[in-house]
Amino acid sequence: MSDDLRRTPRAIPLNQQAAWRGVEDARYADGNAIGASARKVLRNTYALLGMTLLFSAAVAGTAMTLNLPHPGLLLSLIGMFGLMFLVHKTANSGWGLLSVFAFTGFMGYGLGPVLGKVLAMPHGSAVVTNALAATAVAFIGLSAVALSTKRDFSAMGKMLFVGMLVAFALSLGAIFFQIPALALAVSGLVVMLSCGLILMETSRIVHGGETNYILATIGLYVTIYNLFSSLLMLFGLGGNDE
Repeated sequence: MSDDLRRTPRAIPLNQQAAWRGVEDARYADGNAIGASARKVLRNTYALLGMTLLFSAAVAGTAMTLNLPHPGLLLSLIGMFGLMFLVHKTANSGWGLLSVFAFTGFMGYGLGPVLGKVLAMPHGSAVVTNALAATAVAFIGLSAVALSTKRDFSAMGKMLFVGMLVAFALSLGAIFFQIPALALAVSGLVVMLSCGLILMETSRIVHGGETNYILATIGLYVTIYNLFSSLLMLFGLGGNDE
């Protein structure tokens, strides 16, 4: 590798050279696809993601065991977007970790009653198991693609964001007008969009587009949550003969 690639241009101000080196490390360090800075963010992200998924699952299990009521659509939306805003506001401080666990705990609480209803269905345990397995396989497989290829999937962000907005609007229509077929179609759309988001979010970390592991964790958590929830809907309602 040429020394020119490792030399910080003198034209870059001193207060920006550290950021420049971080980008260069992500591209060229040790000749690997992932540089030292990106590896650190990725390692911290996966560690925090694992802890938040376990915490969210524990809260969901508790809510299901205690038969706690679902917070409802309005409260769910307020809590989700409010806590998401809090995470972004505190992501660069020590409060960021508490915000992450508050957000994922709230999401787990909302998932608990849903899991209870699914498990009460015929073959409900198989539905949950299949949804978990499919989510895990999709996440591991797509993450492996993003980590092993040099292709940057970050450009997919705008298209996927618009797709999620459309899916969100359609899901509200399916809820208010009680259209099961539309709900299934939206779930299928969210599954495809979530797979794209896993590629995009992981690629952003690899290529230095996301350097805050708290924000990276939240992005991947929401994607996994949406993927699992949509698979529950597909395997549950789609396989329900009633």
